[in-house]
Amino acid sequence: MSEIYNQCLASANYIKNIIDAEGAIGIVLGSGLGELANEIENPTIINYADIPNFPTTTVAGHDGKLIFGTINQTKVLCMKGRFHYYEGHTMNTVVLPVRVMKVLGIKALILTNAAGGVNRTFKPGTLMLIDDFINFMGDNPLVGQNIDEFGPRFPDMTYAINKDYSMVAKEVASDLGIDLRNGVYMGFKGPNYESPAEIHMAEVVGASAVGMSTVPEIIAARHCDLPVIGISCITNLAAGITGEALSHEEVQEAADMVKEDFKKLVKAIVNRIG
Repeated sequence: MSEIYNQCLASANYIKNIIDAEGAIGIVLGSGLGELANEIENPTIINYADIPNFPTTTVAGHDGKLIFGTINQTKVLCMKGRFHYYEGHTMNTVVLPVRVMKVLGIKALILTNAAGGVNRTFKPGTLMLIDDFINFMGDNPLVGQNIDEFGPRFPDMTYAINKDYSMVAKEVASDLGIDLRNGVYMGFKGPNYESPAEIHMAEVVGASAVGMSTVPEIIAARHCDLPVIGISCITNLAAGITGEALSHEEVQEAADMVKEDFKKLVKAIVNRIG
């Protein structure tokens, strides 16, 4: 077994001694979107610091807790906070929780993030269903020796985002009267916000939104055959589009503005696919 796979097993075995996540829906909550965790019933909370091989989070809005429980009787395993490449973690550390969730036996993974809008029809508070992604982070979690226990050396990314579950998300949004847009998420390394020239490039190559997460998790999930849904909360229009300066406080304020729709949408998706 590879060293990375052994690390995942150690993390998963620790968690298995506390909870049974087999068949649960995994959820990763992005910046400013952590309030959904408060909706989980009968929660069991595990601090990242207590899990073998898990680092702690360093970003405001990322609490560093693994929360297990139910949403309307469907089991969920929720990450309240994620690890980012720009924090200095390796790509293998960034995607460690995704691989651990696979070992734990979760059924599907809902990835969420706060993102800057490149599509000029978007506005702060828009929710975007990720159709596809562009990896512009300069690295990849699959670089190095392949982890055969998880998947093949050259995994196909044509269906990295699960089309059936994404269709469910659109149907649920329509039922709830939520305007869920579609688009391509482009991942940058960060931690600085992108320059206006970089945003112009992103627009030219077909990105609808940009951010500093999610792409490595999508790749790792596809590699280990874990179905993924991706949802971006557009918290601001990206650099150069409005001419205004960007801030992390703005990101959190916009996420707060849309939090009720976001919570309703994710809970309804969980109920449909659980």
